Amino acid sequence: MMTQKVKSLVILFMFLAVIPATGCTAGNDNRRQQGPPPEAIAACKDKAVGDTVQFSGRRGETIEATCQEIEGQIVAVPEGMEGGRPPRD
Repeated sequence: MMTQKVKSLVILFMFLAVIPATGCTAGNDNRRQQGPPPEAIAACKDKAVGDTVQFSGRRGETIEATCQEIEGQIVAVPEGMEGGRPPRD
């Protein structure tokens, strides 16, 4: 009985060790980008916090945004987004 528990724990730990490695290889295009997109940073270059700007989204759509400071960087935050994240319901 104890041997079965030990085997189960070893398998569990092996499984948990593999999880972080999946999908984390270099060149994996399926990952979500972390931080603001380059277009949002470029839109607020030489702008002040509170300025309104427009930039093209990833699908070519025009995005209305306001320049906000996030983590020490001024970036365009689309309308309806609070601090770079969608508002919680």
